[in-house]
Amino acid sequence: MKRQEQFRNIGIMAHVDAGKTTVTERMLYYTGLTHKLGSVDEGNTVMDSDPQEEKRGITISSAAITTWWQLDGNKYQVNIIDTPGHVDFTAEVERSLRVLDGAIAVFCAKSGVQPQSETVWQQANRYHVPRIVMINKMDRQGADFRRVVKEIRDVLHTNAVPVQLPIGAEDTFSGVIDLITMQAYVWDSQDGKTYTVTDIPADMLAEAAQARITLLEELSLYDEGIFESYTTDPATVSAEEIYRALRGTTLQMQVIPVLAGAAYRNKGVQPLLDAVVRYLPAPTDVKEIHATDVDTAESLQITTTEESPFAALAFKIISDDYAGKLTFVRVYAGTLRTGDTVWNGRTGKKVRISRLMRIMSDKYETADAISAGDIGAVVGLKDVRTGDTLSDPDRPVLLEKISFPEPMMGYAIEAKVAKDVNRLGEALAKLVEEDPTLTVTVDAASGQTILKGMGELHLEVVLEKLATNYQLEINKGQPQIAYKEVFTKAVQHKEVYRKQNGGSGNFAEIVFELSPREDGQPGLEFVNEVTGGAIPREFILSVKKGFEEAMQNGVLAGYPVQSMRVRLLDGNIHEKDSHALDFEHAALMGFRVAAAKAAPRLLEPFMSVEVTLPEEHTGAITGDLNRRRGVIRGMEMKASAQYIKAEVPLSDLFGYVTTLRTLSSGRAAASVTFQDYQLVPNSIANKVLVEQ
Repeated sequence: MKRQEQFRNIGIMAHVDAGKTTVTERMLYYTGLTHKLGSVDEGNTVMDSDPQEEKRGITISSAAITTWWQLDGNKYQVNIIDTPGHVDFTAEVERSLRVLDGAIAVFCAKSGVQPQSETVWQQANRYHVPRIVMINKMDRQGADFRRVVKEIRDVLHTNAVPVQLPIGAEDTFSGVIDLITMQAYVWDSQDGKTYTVTDIPADMLAEAAQARITLLEELSLYDEGIFESYTTDPATVSAEEIYRALRGTTLQMQVIPVLAGAAYRNKGVQPLLDAVVRYLPAPTDVKEIHATDVDTAESLQITTTEESPFAALAFKIISDDYAGKLTFVRVYAGTLRTGDTVWNGRTGKKVRISRLMRIMSDKYETADAISAGDIGAVVGLKDVRTGDTLSDPDRPVLLEKISFPEPMMGYAIEAKVAKDVNRLGEALAKLVEEDPTLTVTVDAASGQTILKGMGELHLEVVLEKLATNYQLEINKGQPQIAYKEVFTKAVQHKEVYRKQNGGSGNFAEIVFELSPREDGQPGLEFVNEVTGGAIPREFILSVKKGFEEAMQNGVLAGYPVQSMRVRLLDGNIHEKDSHALDFEHAALMGFRVAAAKAAPRLLEPFMSVEVTLPEEHTGAITGDLNRRRGVIRGMEMKASAQYIKAEVPLSDLFGYVTTLRTLSSGRAAASVTFQDYQLVPNSIANKVLVEQ
């Protein structure tokens, strides 16, 4: 077996509190990498090693680790990335999924599909990441395996098919039935290391037989071999045939295998590891990846072998107290060795590789090389950012970048002590380098430093890092919302840019229509309707560039413009005095005039809020949501809990978690995810504009 075929690069993804980190900890324990069962509640897990993760009991930063698992006489290297479940740290999920080959989606057997479950599922769809599902916490009160499978199929619009059935639920959960081998796996030891393979309980035989038929029927829709065997005699379909078909359909994302377990109770994890090896892709399953040739700007396909020219993606940067600056890389082709010189696609410069490390969560082991399909870290790379392509200097290429959401709120911050101003700037520069969803700007009018992030928790964590990691005391102002602007009517405008300095001058004339985008998509829709060569092609590109730049500052209060449509209708040039930059200036100037006449409106971020609560507190909590300009979109009972879905403006959600705990005596919980931008009511917009 080739070395690459024995790699599995996988991520663990889920809604917060579904049990991702516990699942990962059990995987490390049963693979023999750790010798003690870590607990999130006790703050002693391998993957949540950051002090804030231990304090808050949640994953904040994606952690990578390498372990090994034996199956059918072969030893497999499994690179695991445990990703955060909280929406404020969605960038960690984004960059992890970009470089992973497969994923385990963990769902709570009681709560089912939750808002962040949907978010990470869509992220995985965007990067075409094959995945398997583990329905965790089968031991919890209200656990319902079949209901959650139905939710996954209905809500996520995916073909989730059980390959196991749970034996019992809640307090009686003891193991699983394997629908492929038609055997029962029962865990009876305290630490879950040993389990008994036995016959299926008599009272579940009929149910298991029917579930196996369902599995075969689903597979036969996509696999001809299974179809032929199944239509001849379902009883003769072998386990090997099903494994082969499940692997093929999982890689094509036609079928999503569903397993069951209770990681905290040490049940169901070993079959999950088997499923990772059997069904999730090896790097060799993706024969080629898309790239761009730097010299010709043409698209090309890179063969993902160790013999190919080197190509890798930098997907995470951290500062370690002992190792210094570490750049996490996924190698797609070739081999990276200590002493190599590689080319950085963003800077166009060569950099030398001084040291390589293998990642073991918060610890690192020296490595001589990182080959195609593997993940590792490079020590001390300068001027490398998240999303940079590193490649062979003799064959420079650019890989697909990682897309990150824009920050939605911020604080004005300053150092409490004047002598710390420079240290604050240096610390913020490091934090921004590590976290692509964090931005630092200086307000032109007030001179204040504005720190922006994905939400309250995100910014709290950053401010706490400044205090604990950098010993900086910070003053912070009131929260600031990342409003945007949009136009509500069409306006035509003619702009002439003319400048004469005695000698050669500057001239550009454009006629354009500025209007809202009909498709509702963000960004600039630029339509060139100039005929007869009135404006040369290179100047038209400058006009577009000018409007793109103009969108960064709207006319109401300087907020970015969410979307707009520009039709370039006509224009004129001067044979000697027209330059590309003149047409950029014309677009910028014309935008300011036309935008003011296009009925600009403010947009604000709206969040999707899902609250889980005891039924007796429903009235108080819905009343509070209404006071926050929230719109209730649905209410339903799941198990013994009431679920409320609502849309609420971000500006009205500050301090919501604290209020929710007070209203419910600490018994309610909420999850908040970004939904979209919506128009701000005029009365509130006027107040926002006055405060600017």
